[in-house]
Amino acid sequence: MTAVKTAIGLMSGTSLDGIDVALLRTDGEGRVERGPAMAQAYDAAFRLRLQDALETARTIRDRGDRPGDLAAVERELTLRHAAAVKAFLAQNDLSAADIDVIGFHGQTVLHRPDDGLTVQLGNGGLLAAETGIAVVCDMRANDMVHGGQGAPLVPAYHAALAASHANARGKAVVFVNIGGISNITFIGSGGEIVAYDSGPGNTLIDQWVEARAGIAFDDGGSIASKGRIDPALAARYLDLPFFSDPVRRSLDRNDFRPPSDTDANLEDGARTLAHVTAAAILCSARHLPERPALYVICGGGRLNRVIMEDLAALAEREEAEVVAAEALGLDGDSMEAEAWAYLAVRSLAGLPLTFPATTGVKAAVTGGVLHKSVDRG
Repeated sequence: MTAVKTAIGLMSGTSLDGIDVALLRTDGEGRVERGPAMAQAYDAAFRLRLQDALETARTIRDRGDRPGDLAAVERELTLRHAAAVKAFLAQNDLSAADIDVIGFHGQTVLHRPDDGLTVQLGNGGLLAAETGIAVVCDMRANDMVHGGQGAPLVPAYHAALAASHANARGKAVVFVNIGGISNITFIGSGGEIVAYDSGPGNTLIDQWVEARAGIAFDDGGSIASKGRIDPALAARYLDLPFFSDPVRRSLDRNDFRPPSDTDANLEDGARTLAHVTAAAILCSARHLPERPALYVICGGGRLNRVIMEDLAALAEREEAEVVAAEALGLDGDSMEAEAWAYLAVRSLAGLPLTFPATTGVKAAVTGGVLHKSVDRG
């Protein structure tokens, strides 16, 4: 029997909006006790540095390379994560001694699965030293070494959640995370697990409204709600080979580029891209082995009412229901951070993080690099 551990998960996603922190007590298998969570937003100046880092990272050929100022950005990012951990501990009357391990995702700045290359900024050793807590990081790389796409990694946690919730057990359920890139985890009515990236999530909408209106995201879908869908612009994305190809692959933020200024006005562009986000999920779900009965939506995209309305309408045509994670008593904001805590405990136990039907890896494989804290050995 695997020992139960108290873990903190840290997630900084492709939306570049900030750090999600979540506490979990788990054995890395069927026992999951969710604890408090917290979000710490990045300031505008640091978001710009991360956006610049994405462009700089495109020149990387070896995952250890840090061209330009990426080393400085990595250090600052790590220190911000350390500060977030300390703030979280103080907020919840905890100390470093109460935590067994931190699962540290870092910031993905490059993901090229076809080249076996993935880069997450974040220094696990520095984080362990700053917090006094052991850190497991770099959880994608070993999957890619063994022939996987390096993503998605959350399915193992989704499966544990589905098994523990009566509303999900026995149904064909899809967990959808709408972050910068959307990904889906399918748990079949018989327990089969399949997962893959499904298309653009918030990244196109965020880039569109930031370039056109100078704001970071379309809050609640308020801009999109004033626009109309441009069928030709939507088809430009939805007709891409990615959606029809039966061989699924993981995605990088740069796989989808936002429209140009001449393609649409602000509102119509936001409305069309919201539709693309929703339709991409249903298009990608057609490759699943069983028609889903329930879609559970997580991540920031669930707060965009236009995306959710489109998702519900499209799923209804296939006799499926769409609910936000909160309808199952879950937290759609902290779920990925919780997953990273869960995966860190699995890594410590040598349990698989990825599987052939989730990343395409040749056989189920564990992963992660452990950095022990100086204070606690």
